[in-house]
Amino acid sequence: MRDDVVREVVAEAPAGRIDRYLAGLPLSLSRAQVQRLLADGRVRVDGKPVRASHRLKGGEAIRLEIPPPRPAHAEAEDLPVELLYEDPWLAVVSKPRGLVVHPAPGHPSGTLVNALLHRCRDLSGVGGVLRPGIVHRLDKDTSGLLVVAKDDQTHRDLQGQFQGRSVTKVYLAVVVGRLSGEGLIDRPVGRHPTHRKKMAVDVPRGRPAVTRWRVLQPLTGATLVEVRIETGRTHQIRVHLAAAGHAVAGDPLYGGVSSSRGISDPLARRRLSAERVQVLHAWRLGFRHPRTGEALAFEAPVPEEMARLIEDLGGMVPRP
Repeated sequence: MRDDVVREVVAEAPAGRIDRYLAGLPLSLSRAQVQRLLADGRVRVDGKPVRASHRLKGGEAIRLEIPPPRPAHAEAEDLPVELLYEDPWLAVVSKPRGLVVHPAPGHPSGTLVNALLHRCRDLSGVGGVLRPGIVHRLDKDTSGLLVVAKDDQTHRDLQGQFQGRSVTKVYLAVVVGRLSGEGLIDRPVGRHPTHRKKMAVDVPRGRPAVTRWRVLQPLTGATLVEVRIETGRTHQIRVHLAAAGHAVAGDPLYGGVSSSRGISDPLARRRLSAERVQVLHAWRLGFRHPRTGEALAFEAPVPEEMARLIEDLGGMVPRP
């Protein structure tokens, strides 16, 4: 491990849960830090990674690989980012596919926040030192529109609009298989019971989630749909459409091999595989300006790789 600090201890008997045991050792690690190390597979007992609930019987060899500390705040970086609108209170950004929104474990830099800190003089602090200005998020591989707040009052007002469901959020997606007409998916979404990186529908602690869709164009082995979300749960569109049997094309987490296998056109299938295109785009965004009261509406052009795929499948790219 690069620059990791390695600690090795032998468990006392009996020691109970490993997370509690490690947090009680003089290693300057909080229980939250221990939990993160365990979740990342950086704690091994007798050579094997274990979960936080693993119980120590005594005498086991424990190895911890502790990564170097990350900066306590996000740092400005000169990265390309497209600002569609900017005034003294907010900015609207068109995020490219593949860009993480804010620093997090595994992505300490090179994020949209790092780019914004370089471009914008001030950002609100409501989201914390690693998420300045961030009112809402998009998945790494989802492209499209985000609004960013420059001061705390604007941030809180925008948050209230999102929570009050008064913000217009319209997405474009290419889904596997044929759909017709329009529909509504009203199924709670929560953390998957066994896969920590996934969400799932109808789980015990799921939160209400509503997704509306309508067909824009039939494609070859797929469908171009417009999606409107009334709630903003993590991975909501992806998990809802997958649960309905029509995963977003190119989605490796919820579509798996079927995310491209269902695409019958060989060129489009190769493009999905080669470019790893998750065909989901935050297309339109509308909200009330927190300071002026003006109704603002924005549209992000369809990204080039998504446009090529739609054309490969015999469709026409939506234009402004």
